[in-house]
Order: sequence, then structure tokens, then C-alpha cells
Amino acid sequence: MAGKKEMEVVKGLDLERYMGRWYEIASFPSFFQPRNGVDTRATYKLNPDGTVHVLNETWNGGKRAFIQGSAYKADPKTDEAKFKVKFYVPPFLPIFPVTGDYWVLYIDPDYQHAVIGQPSRSYLWILSRTAHVEEETYKQLVEKAVEEGYDVSKLHKTPQSDTPPETDTAPDDKKGIWWIKSLFGK
Repeated sequence: MAGKKEMEVVKGLDLERYMGRWYEIASFPSFFQPRNGVDTRATYKLNPDGTVHVLNETWNGGKRAFIQGSAYKADPKTDEAKFKVKFYVPPFLPIFPVTGDYWVLYIDPDYQHAVIGQPSRSYLWILSRTAHVEEETYKQLVEKAVEEGYDVSKLHKTPQSDTPPETDTAPDDKKGIWWIKSLFGK
């Protein structure tokens, strides 16, 4: 049976060091992310119960879209950085969670750059603590994805501003534009 090698994930991830803001440097375009998003980023905060609060944000035409969720270890008995992320998608399906895999495939020793994927290799994210990375660093991160069997020809660089928008407050449902809404370009 011919197939791709099993994906290697980070072991012993320091979850507290991983918390905070990460900028999306590049990703595979996916149906659940808003089209034409810029300044896309994720902010992670550790919850008292050991789960992680996830806030994903992007801007399109000057308008902010966001979605919140929670992440938890797929198997608490292992030290592998394999997580499940669960989003509730109001206003359309407020009772139905959408759950996906979030595997940390690479993290540099200083926790400044990361490569995130999942077992089917349909999704890929290159993240950084800064909105811009040196080209050489970017090439090294792409090479990590290649080593894990990704077809990086589908990788799309995410436009990031020199001065990213600031929103450290929790989003308000009435003021924010939901991530899911921007899927349909509205």
C-alpha cells in the first residue's frame, strides 16, 4: 500500500509559551475562511480548565470578521501537539459546533514561528509572532511543510499591514461581523 509518511508533530509543546497572538503569514485557501482576508491572525489564551480560548480575526474591505472557539488536546495521555478546535458558528448554526484538527508540525525554539496542519494535509498555516517574516525564514517554514508531505503549490501568502489593526478587547456579537458571514462575501 503506497502512501505518504505519517506526519510528525511537535512533542512537549509548552502551551503557556504558545499562548498569545500569531499572524497568518500563509495558508491553504479554505472554504471556512473569509475570501480576500487581510491582517489575518489568531490569539490564544489559556483557560483555567486547561483548554485554550481561540479568537480568529481577519479584515476584508476595512471590516473585521472574527470567530471564537476552544482548543483541547486530542489525547491528553500523549505529549504530541495534536489538538481539536471547536467553533460554534452563530448566527446561522448556533447549536452546531464545527470541530477540526490543529496539529503543530513545527515550532522554532524561541516560539516565534510555527507550521500548523492536520492529518489529511488539506489545510496548512504558517504563523509568526510578527506580521512579516524574512524571506529566508519563510522558505525554511515552507520546507518544513514539504517535509511533512504538503503540496505547497497551493500555499497563498496572507497580506499583512505594516501597522496591524489593534483589538485586544473581546469581540461583541452585535459589533463584529461573523467569520461565517464573510464566507459568502456579504
